Amino acid sequence: MKKIEFDLSTFLPVLFLSLLSVALIYSAKHASLNSLERILFAKQALWVILGLIVFIFAYRISLRTHEILAYFYYALGVLTLLALYFLGSAKYGATRWFNLGPFSIQPSEIMKLAAIVALARFLAYPKKSSHDFLWVIITVLMAALPMLLVLRQPDLGTSLIFLALALSLLFWSGLSVYLIFLLVTPLLSLPLAFHWISWGIFFVGVLIAIFYIRPGKWLGIFIILLNLGAGIITPLLWNRLHDYQKDRILSFLDPRKDPRGAGYQLIQSKVAIGSGGVLGKGYLNSSQARLEFLPMQHTDFIYSVLGEEFGMGGCLLILSLMIFLFYKGVLTAQKARNSFASLLAWGITTVLAFQSFVNIGMTVGILPVTGIPLPFLSYGGSAMLVNWAMWGLLSNVNARWQEY
Repeated sequence: MKKIEFDLSTFLPVLFLSLLSVALIYSAKHASLNSLERILFAKQALWVILGLIVFIFAYRISLRTHEILAYFYYALGVLTLLALYFLGSAKYGATRWFNLGPFSIQPSEIMKLAAIVALARFLAYPKKSSHDFLWVIITVLMAALPMLLVLRQPDLGTSLIFLALALSLLFWSGLSVYLIFLLVTPLLSLPLAFHWISWGIFFVGVLIAIFYIRPGKWLGIFIILLNLGAGIITPLLWNRLHDYQKDRILSFLDPRKDPRGAGYQLIQSKVAIGSGGVLGKGYLNSSQARLEFLPMQHTDFIYSVLGEEFGMGGCLLILSLMIFLFYKGVLTAQKARNSFASLLAWGITTVLAFQSFVNIGMTVGILPVTGIPLPFLSYGGSAMLVNWAMWGLLSNVNARWQEY
C-alpha cells in the first residue's frame, strides 16, 4: 500500500492564518473597557486548538465514511436550524446561536459543511439527463432549504453562501454556463422588480433566452416560476427586511448619506485600512480598534485591523496566502479521481473563497456589509471549527487523490 504523505504546504498557511487571528483579536480588544472582551483572544486560541483536533479527525477518517453519512449530515444540519426557532438565543437582533454557558454554537456554520458533503454526494452519482434536468432542480432545492432557514434568522450573508455553493457545484459537475446563467436570472429579477416595466422587459428576455438555450421542459418551467416569484415577492420581501438590513444596502450605495448610522461601519473600515499606508502603524497601534471607532473589529472587520496595523504589505501577504490556498484547492479538485472527492474539494474551495471575497470586499467598500466572517481570521468558535473541518477534508482528498 502506497504511503500517504502529509502536505505541509496546505497546512502551514492555514495554521499561520489561525495564529494571526489570535494576535489580531488581542490587538483589537486588549484595550477594551469590557473585561470579557479582553479575553476573547484566549477563547479564540482554544478554538484554534480544538480546530486542529477536528482537522486530524477529518483528515484521517475515510472519505467513504463521509460519503455514506452525507444525507444524515444534511438532515441533522436542517434539524438544528429548525431547533433554533425553539431553543435558540437572540443576539444582535437575530436568532442564530445555541447558548451553552460561556460558549455559543452557530448551526448555520455546521450546515455549510453538511450541505457541501450532501450536494457532493448527490451530484457524484445522479442520472444526468440532458432532457429533463431534474437533477439540477433537486440540487437547487437542496441548497434553497437551508438558505431560506438561515435567511429567516435573519442572516442574509450566510444564506447567500448556499446559493453560491449550489451554482459552483453544478458548474463543476458539468452543467453548461448558459444554463447556469438561466439559474442566476431570478437574482437579477429581484432588483429589477422594483420597477414593473424594467422587470417586464427583462422577463421577456428570459423567455427568449429559454427558447434559444432549450434547457428542457422541467428546468425551463422551474426558471420561469423562479423569475415570476422573484418579481412578485420583491416588494414584499423588501418590506419584511429589518431596518438595519435595508440600511446596509442603502449605505453601500451611498455610505455618506448616513455617516453616523448605517454608513458608519463602512466609512470607519475604509479609514482604518487607508490610514495603514504601505507598512502600517505597527502591531497594537490600531487607533480605530483601540478607541473603538470601528464596531465589530474582531469579527466582520478583522481585515480592517490588519490593514491599519500592517498596511498594504500585510494585506497583500494575507491575500497571497489565501489565493495560494484556493489554488491548491482547485488543483486538488482537478486531480481527484473520485467524483465525490473532486466535488467535495471544489465545494470547500468555493465556500472559503466566496466568504473571503465577500468579507474583504465589504471592508474596502466594493460590496455591501453582509456579516460574513473572514475564514480562519475572524473571531468565532463555530466558524473556526468548521473551517478546520473543511480543510481537513480537503487535505484528505489531496492525500488520497488517486483512490477511486
